[in-house]
Amino acid sequence: MSLPFEELPRLLVAALGGLAVGVEREDSARASVGIKRFAGVRTFLLLGLVSGIAAELSAAGAVVAGPLLFAAAALLVVSAFTIHALAGDLDATTEVAALAVLGSGWLSGSGSIVLGSALAALTALVLAEKTWMHSVVERLRSEEISAGARFAVLALVVLPILPAGPFGPAPGIRPQELWTLILVFSGIGFVGYVAVRWAGPKKGWGLAGLLGGLVSSTGVTLTFSRESRNAGAHGAPLAIGVVAACSLVPFRVAILAGILSPAIGREVLPLLSLPMVAGLAALLLLLRRPAESASASGPGNPLRLAPALQMVAAFQVVLYAVHAARSAFGSHGLLASSALAGLVDVNALIYSMYKLGQETTGAFLAARALAVGVLANTLLKFAMVVVFGTGTFRRLAGAGLVALSIASLAGLILY
Repeated sequence: MSLPFEELPRLLVAALGGLAVGVEREDSARASVGIKRFAGVRTFLLLGLVSGIAAELSAAGAVVAGPLLFAAAALLVVSAFTIHALAGDLDATTEVAALAVLGSGWLSGSGSIVLGSALAALTALVLAEKTWMHSVVERLRSEEISAGARFAVLALVVLPILPAGPFGPAPGIRPQELWTLILVFSGIGFVGYVAVRWAGPKKGWGLAGLLGGLVSSTGVTLTFSRESRNAGAHGAPLAIGVVAACSLVPFRVAILAGILSPAIGREVLPLLSLPMVAGLAALLLLLRRPAESASASGPGNPLRLAPALQMVAAFQVVLYAVHAARSAFGSHGLLASSALAGLVDVNALIYSMYKLGQETTGAFLAARALAVGVLANTLLKFAMVVVFGTGTFRRLAGAGLVALSIASLAGLILY
């Protein structure tokens, strides 16, 4: 049966996917003296081509011939593994890679060229990174694996079955939203734990704070403040992480506000320019500070749910306070309610100011409300540092947040 010219690229991609995996398998066999594998470059190329042809036959109406050809190729792979297993070789990497090539070839032959080629490329990458992946597994501790498994259950099993809500009086309780926040707060602690284990305390806490600040600087501040009580002499790296996370807030607010409303973005930029500069200056000063002798103690429990639950409970209380303030004062209490909202979620405040700016007030007032929210959020994090932090961390992180707060206030006064 002749194939139309436009279907030839599908077969070519299917064959090339098998070729990519075959090159890696043959190179690995050459490096492993004495190990025999059933397939190399040519066999893998042909396996990809055969599965692509099988898919083309099936799509062309040969509903029996196509699947039979694919099944025959899969049976060949299974038979090869069986022979090796009976001989005492239980390594099934090559055979499983061959099954992946069959799957990618079928996808490419069916017209899903991008997905098929991506699967083949991913298979080749996984095979090529064998040494790195084994070293990662060897460095894992039992508590890290246990924490990762628990987090996966919380995110993939518990979260989807929770109702969305809201329940109760306005603004209501939204179980899914609250559980997401719990995952964010506990996830930041887990990222910090892994970063410190891999990069060391000085670099790890700063990197974790910077990455966590993209999600929730409040979560970073709470988590790192509690961690400062268990980290021994790692107070300075923890402080760097908090200041890095909090310094991102004015940038994030200005960028998101400008995307939603260029008018509000133009108004809010002068208000937030001073805290932007102050945050960068504080971070540079902390980074230039001489390194302290680090204790041997590592990070604590990689997944802390109790502090996350406490933070989410406080979040819900503030939500009710914000709703009450806005219901009582409306737009006249805009700045006060924005300060309360800034205690909860700066991102939500940005969106609410965008909507409010469209309806009842100008861009200037909406921008000032955003700046007030940023100031309130910074003061809240300063309170977290003072209450939950200790030692060097409390002193350094507190100083950085004081600088951010003063700069935010000066921006409101001067502009």
